[in-house]
Amino acid sequence: MSHHTLLFEVRDDHDEVAHRSAANRALVFSAVVLAAAGGVELLVALFTGSVGLLGDALHNLSDVSTSVLVFVGFVVSRRPPTDRYPYGYERAEDLAGIGVAAMIWASAVLAGWASYRKLVGHGTTDHLALGVAAAAVGIIANRVVAAYKGRVGTQIQSATLLADARHSWLDAMSSLGALTGLIAVALGAQWGDPVAGFAVTLLIIHVGWEVTSDLVHHLMDGVDPQIIADAVSAARLVPDVADAHARARWSGRTLRLDIDIALDPGVALGDATHIAEAVRLAALSRIDAARTVNVRPLALS
Repeated sequence: MSHHTLLFEVRDDHDEVAHRSAANRALVFSAVVLAAAGGVELLVALFTGSVGLLGDALHNLSDVSTSVLVFVGFVVSRRPPTDRYPYGYERAEDLAGIGVAAMIWASAVLAGWASYRKLVGHGTTDHLALGVAAAAVGIIANRVVAAYKGRVGTQIQSATLLADARHSWLDAMSSLGALTGLIAVALGAQWGDPVAGFAVTLLIIHVGWEVTSDLVHHLMDGVDPQIIADAVSAARLVPDVADAHARARWSGRTLRLDIDIALDPGVALGDATHIAEAVRLAALSRIDAARTVNVRPLALS
């Protein structure tokens, strides 16, 4: 029996449109909320002289740019396949994820530099009650945005949106750090503001490392080994499949599975087609993240 490849596209156009609409709503909501919170924090930071609050404000405003990057990634990924890009543009979402990571690292550099200047310059912080209120606004805004983007990212299986949600969670911790520094200043420790800024910087670096590691793993087509094991197990449960080998890779938020199944040389081509269809259905029922399955029946030597 000659090699015969069956390619099954399992994408539901209706679901795809619904997923992208949900992602776009999450990004627009995020941009509006963070722009408002960042604007409030920036004005109050300039008025109070709080470097911790200033860094947090700039960080929040940078998230608006981050949301724009993710939005562009989603829009570009919708373009249909071409002769030059036969698998489509779904990796544009991964490239947008790199932009998210870059914004996190840039925020770390900015927060660290501002904190250093405040510490060595022995600057003062005034109107502490107003600063505390602004920091609270930052905490609430980022927690709301992180929860919303995280829920949508999980629903549509978007690594980029989940990375952006983690970034928003980081910003809530950043606002908390700014709040802690202001409380320390109120208790008489003027160094509390820049020290809080350094603490925020460490948080940014920690999450930046995690987000960058996850994105590199995604771009390098890294998958959970359990996915491969589940695909092989599902194929071997189908009658007449003697053995199976599977590979998987991510393209944006699409998980593509390649499954080779070993069949007896006496199996007719028509029967091989039905067996491959059964393997496809078995893999889809076992692996929720799978969107495209490529089944290749091979004759046992």
